[in-house]
Amino acid sequence: MKKITLLFFLVCWLLRVEAQIKPFRFIHISDTHIGSPNGCAEEDLRRTVRDINAMKDVAFVILTGDITELGTNSQLKLAKEILDSLQIKYYIIPGNHDSGWSESGGVSFTTTFGYDKFTFDYNGVRFIGCASGPYVRMSDGHVPRNAVVWLDEVLKKTDKKQPIIFCNHYPLDNGLDNWYEAIDRLKQYNTILAICGHGHSNRAMNFEDIPGVMGRSNLRAKDSVGGYCLVDVRPDTITYTERRPGTQYEKIWTKVAVKAHDYAHSSKTFDRPEYAANKQYAQVKATWTYTSDANVISTPAIYKESAIFGNQNGEVVAVSMKNGKRQWSFATKGSIFSTPAVQGDLVVFGSGDGKVYCLNAKSGKQQWAYTTGASVLGCPIIAGDTVFIGGSDHSFLALGLQDGQLRWKFDGLEGPVVSTPLLYEGKVIFGAWDRHLYALNSKDGQLLWKWNNGSSVINFSPAACIPVAVNGVVYVVAPDRTITALDAQQGTALWRNKETRVRESIGISKDGKWVYGKTMQDTVVAYATSREPQRPAWVMNAGFGYEHVPSMLIEQEGQVFFGTRNGVVYAIDPQQRKVIWTHKIDNSMVNTVRVINSKKVLASTMDGKVALLEVK
Repeated sequence: MKKITLLFFLVCWLLRVEAQIKPFRFIHISDTHIGSPNGCAEEDLRRTVRDINAMKDVAFVILTGDITELGTNSQLKLAKEILDSLQIKYYIIPGNHDSGWSESGGVSFTTTFGYDKFTFDYNGVRFIGCASGPYVRMSDGHVPRNAVVWLDEVLKKTDKKQPIIFCNHYPLDNGLDNWYEAIDRLKQYNTILAICGHGHSNRAMNFEDIPGVMGRSNLRAKDSVGGYCLVDVRPDTITYTERRPGTQYEKIWTKVAVKAHDYAHSSKTFDRPEYAANKQYAQVKATWTYTSDANVISTPAIYKESAIFGNQNGEVVAVSMKNGKRQWSFATKGSIFSTPAVQGDLVVFGSGDGKVYCLNAKSGKQQWAYTTGASVLGCPIIAGDTVFIGGSDHSFLALGLQDGQLRWKFDGLEGPVVSTPLLYEGKVIFGAWDRHLYALNSKDGQLLWKWNNGSSVINFSPAACIPVAVNGVVYVVAPDRTITALDAQQGTALWRNKETRVRESIGISKDGKWVYGKTMQDTVVAYATSREPQRPAWVMNAGFGYEHVPSMLIEQEGQVFFGTRNGVVYAIDPQQRKVIWTHKIDNSMVNTVRVINSKKVLASTMDGKVALLEVK
């Protein structure tokens, strides 16, 4: 009798779901990459738009990210101009190419299109789409913390039985470092489908029993024209058909059954991130952890007994170093990716709202603000009474620390600055997302030299690395996976080595004898500092797996500290080449850590965690 009753209610639920949905067709476009080097992306998208405008039976269009190649303002503007010629409504979210190299830190995507996430109902189905990173720094895909907070609010207002189609750029798998947060939420509801892009191919998928579909890129690739997907939603089936615009080609390639899902009563278990290392190295504890409601993509500064940092919501926060409790906050109007610099009682940082701010570090009260021509994602460095900082308006600035007045301005950049400069022998040395490493005279901003690694690909710029220098030699690494030694006076390459696949993480020993690098697979490497060509002096297997985030290596009291893409902070002994301890904070990128001493490390993660780690 109980089985019959349960079956009856299940049938009723299924009938209710089918009754909710009225047939309709929408179009799924992804990975348009406007601004791609070969120049075909714009033609491909225009052809697709013309093709859609000739149809009579399409309700709307959804675009699942990587709208542009590098997220520049000009690329976003061009993409919008093309898409605005659609004669039906479209919904759009960014992907990693729109945010990872963005000169605005993702701000321009939102201002250009009006949003970076959406929710709407159509014919009985609720569509939910949200942004995904990484933002500014290289890392795994990540649903931003503020988007997770937003998703919670949307789902609270959603009937548990209403059919949901979730849209994201990434598949809901471990290509997103917090995939499980999205999945665990969606499984509390009747999620009938999750759609994505990113992989540039048509692919039927399954995300822990949530049906999934990856849509192809709109780019033509090796074909004569690009393509997109027609999506027909019926009460019992969702059908995906590939269409190539301007041709007769249409092919049904997958179907998804529409049914009422009750994920909560499944007995299946799925993998989640492991924290076993925290038990193995139990001597390391987080004395406190502050959880922000937005991503933190910078290194906290320390002022006396306070830790100061910004987040993607544009808020700068000071918390107590004793207990992690909030002391003050200051709101800007743009996302903050800039690591604050402190001198005396002043703290300086840049904001996505286009300003460089100086606050009283004790109270959070604004002392001055300098307005630039675009977002300021770069990190300041302070020497004496001068602040040095780069922005996204293709300029690098020297400002007075006390009054924010312009001392000098270098306008010769071709791309944004996102990292921290190096002050060395009267030079300000930094990279930009324009292929070049620059050296300016710190007194007047005159260009002394600029260098590039020979690649025409902007993505290979030495822009995320913080250079190091000793004995008249500057060392830098870049996404070309090569370490380069440059003459500090001339900017000429003394030697280059790519044996170890060091990407964007570098450090230098306190005695200046060694340059450290974090490679893309498990190992830390050391090179002797020298003007003569060098090979790796030693390579140590630290066991961190595949790795690509630009968190620098910091030596303190004979130990080297660094973070990884999956939320782990490492302390290693470079002399004995062994791991001293590790501690996992969460499962997202760890920014360059703030080492207080060998027993205390202040760390922040992309997911908005700031933690004081102490060795007992």
